[in-house]
Amino acid sequence: MLLPIRTNVRPYRTPYANYAIIAVNVVAFFLTYWPHPNPITGTAEILRSGANHLMFTPVRPQLWQFITYAFLHGGLLHIAGNMFFLYLFGNNVNDKLGNFNYICFYLAGGVFSAVGHMLLNNAPVIGASGAVAAVTGAYLVFFPKTLITVVYWFYIIGTMDVPALYFIAFKMIILDNAIIRYTPNVAYDAHLAGYAFGIIASMVLLATGLTPSSHFDLWAMLKQWNRRRRYRDAISTGYDPYTGMGSAKQVKSREVKNSQFLPNNPQIVQIRSDIANSIYQHKTHDAAESYLRLTTLDENQILPRQQLLDIANQLASEGRHEQAASAYEKFLAHYANYEHIEQVELMLGLIYARYLDNPESALKHLSAAENRLTNPDQLALCRTELAKLQNS
Repeated sequence: MLLPIRTNVRPYRTPYANYAIIAVNVVAFFLTYWPHPNPITGTAEILRSGANHLMFTPVRPQLWQFITYAFLHGGLLHIAGNMFFLYLFGNNVNDKLGNFNYICFYLAGGVFSAVGHMLLNNAPVIGASGAVAAVTGAYLVFFPKTLITVVYWFYIIGTMDVPALYFIAFKMIILDNAIIRYTPNVAYDAHLAGYAFGIIASMVLLATGLTPSSHFDLWAMLKQWNRRRRYRDAISTGYDPYTGMGSAKQVKSREVKNSQFLPNNPQIVQIRSDIANSIYQHKTHDAAESYLRLTTLDENQILPRQQLLDIANQLASEGRHEQAASAYEKFLAHYANYEHIEQVELMLGLIYARYLDNPESALKHLSAAENRLTNPDQLALCRTELAKLQNS
């Protein structure tokens, strides 16, 4: 048995929309839930007679039912489970999308879940599970690298941290809804439709720029994978990305003798190779450890742009703030033309302000970020931090 209980990321702003949706669900539950025998047929019913027309009936659906069914629940465990998962994953999605957009996203998730259920089932359905699945799918896209603390109990009880990408994709979607479908009266197809909507819609929002992308979301991971694929395809034909010509044998020679990235030192060459392999295998922690070993050998070593940025982000996520600041500073010094340089300035300024007690450097980088930031949330965060520094 596996139960997620928390994530390691917290919203910057209070998720009012998510709290409001949870409150509406709870109020609707107490207004509509009333288990009783049908006075005519004697069969058990769980809703008040006046609320039956609000459930979603695939055979003869009414337009309002595509929304109203998601605010009805069939018992305390039903609503408690749905609202717990909505709280767990919805707060950060709310923060990412903003209050109005989040409400629209949640309602759309409920609609698409009902459509998915209707295409494959005739049984009436109630519950917020489909809409919550859409929100969970969005969390997978926006925060795939975050860690979910999971309680497990088999012969022993304990906790473990699992990356959101793997836990949601393999446990919650594939295992719980595609493979294990034994529990009666569970709308598995509505869940899968909700997950599909949440993932696809979130990817579209990031790809089109309607929602700002970061270095940590699934869209950025796919772009990074594509860059690596193109690089591997290029060098597999003997192309040297540093000179634009040459055979595979010539590439190796030039890299060792002439490239600033690979000096003629076997130990350094091996460590840089380890970093590249770790990045390729998505073992960013191992890459960061190798990078720190590299800097002890030669503090002037410069990695390729994306490798250095990935490692700086990893060090920051692990709370190794001095090392992260050093890596970000090196990135700024050598890759000043990076298209999202203002986000690096913002991250560096926050590290100096919050963790390294260096207000002078914090003001310098936050001011530089303020002049170039276009994302309203990031800009608000930057200005808030600047105001704190200026008033201290």
